[in-house]
Amino acid sequence: MKFVTLASGQLAALVDEQVIDIAAAALALGQAAPASTLAQLVALGDEAAKQVWAIATAAAAQNLACQAYAQADIIAPFPTPARNIMCLGKNYAGHLIEVALKTNTSTDLPEYPIIFTKAPSCVIGPGDTIPASEQYTQKLDYEAELAIIIGKGGRDISAANAWQHVFGYTAFNDVTARDLQKNHKQFFKAKSLDGFGPMGPVVVHHSVMPSPDQITVKCTINGEVRQQDTLDHLIFDIPTMIETLSAGMTLQSGDIIATGTPEGVGMGSTPPRYLKAGDEVVVEVTGVKPLVNTVA
Repeated sequence: MKFVTLASGQLAALVDEQVIDIAAAALALGQAAPASTLAQLVALGDEAAKQVWAIATAAAAQNLACQAYAQADIIAPFPTPARNIMCLGKNYAGHLIEVALKTNTSTDLPEYPIIFTKAPSCVIGPGDTIPASEQYTQKLDYEAELAIIIGKGGRDISAANAWQHVFGYTAFNDVTARDLQKNHKQFFKAKSLDGFGPMGPVVVHHSVMPSPDQITVKCTINGEVRQQDTLDHLIFDIPTMIETLSAGMTLQSGDIIATGTPEGVGMGSTPPRYLKAGDEVVVEVTGVKPLVNTVA
């Protein structure tokens, strides 16, 4: 089961290479759609997702309310998240080491997850431009990541029960101004400029999520592969993230957790290879269509 958000804000599903407008499909089939937006669907949970998927597959079989994926106008799955995006820093050993070598910090694996957040206003969708922001930064960097979407909220969630709280996952680019990150010590400002959170295009339901060793996170810049690794190489896995974040703090439906980036970011090269205007950045996560953005 795969879902997207149309430019109208409406919920749609991706069946093979066809995008089905759920509201229009339900009307054509004489049914009632349980949700009109992806955020509503996430809040309603798995049973609603199954109902929406049944509508989508029935409509696709009859060629109702369909359009080819290549022609569909798709935006970020959650254009305005309700809360800050929660992020894990240095959560692949290779990335931790490349950062440590550039900043003269320890290469020891962290004892606890490194957690920071990004402002909801940073989110943009597939095809949107990443602002070069040259008046604010000269060190614009990329970080390809898998982001999970919390379905059922909760507090003090155990790692053993964590997957019961995951609706699905999508692709995310944790765009970062490295000079601001250094100047301000904390990560928030450097990672929250407008346009610094490309997301999407597809949210994959957990029911069809491959095992971590089968999920690849990849980033290409102008066709050159810069990052590539599998999710089983995370230092802190997804259940541990959810257990840690929910300890004493309630996670809510629709919360987004970016799980960390593999090695190969711009600052890790010698000399560093930062983004510049005109660069095409493609983030690919297994099961999710490519997230393509251009720096402008």
